[in-house]
Amino acid sequence: MKSIKILCLIFCISLSINSLAQKIEIGGGLGAMNYKGDISPDFHPSFAQLGGHLLFRYNIKKDITFRLAGTFGSIWANDLDVSDSFNKLRGQTFKTSIAEVSLVTEYNFFSYQYSRMHKDWTPYVFGGVAFMAFSPRDVPVTSYKKAGITIPFGIGIKYNLSGPWDLNLEFGTRKTFTDYLDNLGGDDITRPKNLQNDYTRDDMYYYTSLGLTYKFIKVVCPK
Repeated sequence: MKSIKILCLIFCISLSINSLAQKIEIGGGLGAMNYKGDISPDFHPSFAQLGGHLLFRYNIKKDITFRLAGTFGSIWANDLDVSDSFNKLRGQTFKTSIAEVSLVTEYNFFSYQYSRMHKDWTPYVFGGVAFMAFSPRDVPVTSYKKAGITIPFGIGIKYNLSGPWDLNLEFGTRKTFTDYLDNLGGDDITRPKNLQNDYTRDDMYYYTSLGLTYKFIKVVCPK
């Protein structure tokens, strides 16, 4: 009788582990980082820099997912490549490395799940919170914090390639609370004209990526 109870306990634990595993995904990908701020007032695709990410995804339901991710890369821009006359006169350029850890919630518009009968796909939106640290290439123009909270949000598409393998295409925006990603910031009017900036708005950065994930699933073979 005792041995039967032990076997039942092992069976229940095994079922629980299997159920949990089917909700888990891991993966990573590459993409492009862009920036909008004083040196690039508008989104300029030509300023894109290489970025990469690793992620852990927990699928709560078919339409709701939690995602923990680490993203790294750099942003760059050049005043001389911007059409605004003040930018051309200022003639500044910068490059900044960025490392980010984020926790976001994804909402799938369709019920997204693995099926052996068809290849599934869905568009999705996401939003959450992140911690970002950055390091400018050049000597800082003043003393400022090089880390802080950001608000990531964006859209994407998930597509089941085969079995547990999924392809993710995503565009994300990061709302920051710093004006120094480009090593320009603050409202010190005593600065030289070539270091003046628009201090009324903070900098932002974007990450467009293509990623591959692996879902831990149990495929039941027909008898």
